[in-house]
Amino acid sequence: MVVVGIVALLAAVAVPSYRQYTIRAHRTEAKAALLRLAANQERFYFQNNHYSLDPEALGFADGLSEQGVYTLVIDTDAGVTQDWFATATPTPGGGRNGIDQTVDTECTSFTLTSAGIRRATPLPNGANDRCW
Repeated sequence: MVVVGIVALLAAVAVPSYRQYTIRAHRTEAKAALLRLAANQERFYFQNNHYSLDPEALGFADGLSEQGVYTLVIDTDAGVTQDWFATATPTPGGGRNGIDQTVDTECTSFTLTSAGIRRATPLPNGANDRCW
């Protein structure tokens, strides 16, 4: 009975810790997608003399990251396609791999600008540094 109690105690500590680890690990899909999008934006600009606001034109099927865990949106500050910013937010219901990042309350979205500025929201207590 004592052994069962010890195992239960260890499981109660280990499972939430492991869950947080997997959530942090799956954030890499958003970051990798945004960095790939930035590289594809520059390639698109070189060929067309303007940036694209369509993730599909930059190689992201249905505007989703590689496994569909994050949805990508590209926008401009003033409607001019010389500067852009892209945002990756968790896809409701999760991606094709069964991962649902909507449970990640610390880093709910990631943003990358044409100037290379990286942000994460919300930004409490240095979350931007922890997220990126």
